[in-house]
Amino acid sequence: MDIRKIITLIMVVALGVSLTACRQEEPDLPVEAPIEEPVVEPEPEPVEEPEPEPEPTGVPSPLSGIYAAEELVNGRIISVVFDNHPKAKWQSGLKDAEVIYEFPVEGPYTRYLGLYLINEPDSIGPIRSARPYFVTIAWQFDSIFVHVGGSEQAKADARNLNMAEIDGLTSSNQVFWRMSHKRAPNNMYSSMEVLRDVQENRGYREMSEFEGFLFDTEISPRAGEGAKDILITYNDENNTRYIYDSEIQRYERYKEGARHVDESDESGLYADNIIIQENSMRVLDKEGRLGITLEGQGEGKFISRGVVEDISWVKDNRKARILYLNQDNEEISLSPGTTWIQVVKPGTSITIE
Repeated sequence: MDIRKIITLIMVVALGVSLTACRQEEPDLPVEAPIEEPVVEPEPEPVEEPEPEPEPTGVPSPLSGIYAAEELVNGRIISVVFDNHPKAKWQSGLKDAEVIYEFPVEGPYTRYLGLYLINEPDSIGPIRSARPYFVTIAWQFDSIFVHVGGSEQAKADARNLNMAEIDGLTSSNQVFWRMSHKRAPNNMYSSMEVLRDVQENRGYREMSEFEGFLFDTEISPRAGEGAKDILITYNDENNTRYIYDSEIQRYERYKEGARHVDESDESGLYADNIIIQENSMRVLDKEGRLGITLEGQGEGKFISRGVVEDISWVKDNRKARILYLNQDNEEISLSPGTTWIQVVKPGTSITIE
């Protein structure tokens, strides 16, 4: 064999062996795993923080505990006798009173005494005549007493006590006026603006000297039995009912089965507190006028925020403020808002459910 062929063959074989060895020494390349997409958790819905209650401005009213401008709270209380005869309904401006008394009068009827300090209704009425027990409450609150005449005893009491008063029988028709949609005597009206002007013109003292009620500013749950539906039956023709609205924690008021509304805008009347106060009563004359004993002490009930508790009341003298006491003989604390005080004789039918 030609020596060149032999050399060429040897080189080819050597090259093949070398390539095989190189292939055997090459490491296996790693197999790349498929890239997994990260799982994106959905963002939680933002939780809306409840807006904090705004800090009250002004100062609290001694009648209702509601905050108002200091010049209003430091003013003079005005008390108004409201007619509640069937022909007088409904009343205007009663929804703006901070404290309202319901008193029996002659016959089957009752009347209201509304106390005002921080609210100024444009229309107030129908306004009616006074009785001695209205005089007592008006004087107790050191108020300007607004009425249209009254029993002889009531008029004499107001004079003897030297009360600040505005009487429709001795005032002009610029102060009191009759409305045509009702008939006399159930149609006498006025307004808070006019009454305040009379107060200024007559030089009546600007501020009441009155120690206010206590108020529960914490709005903590009250102890007591449930009281969602209250029915006070004065007589077969006259009853007052309160039904509790748990959402707003107030009592809606009904009179003789009808929703009690304000004549001015047909809005409902509500109570944050209801006090039922038992007082001895007797008929004084052939007209059926009543003598109601407000001084001394007696029993009652306090209803607020869906519960009722037994209380007692004490009034040391005609001028003294009535104190309402719980079973521990401590003065009760009212919920801020409107208070209705139902004056009844012992034995009155009262249903609380």
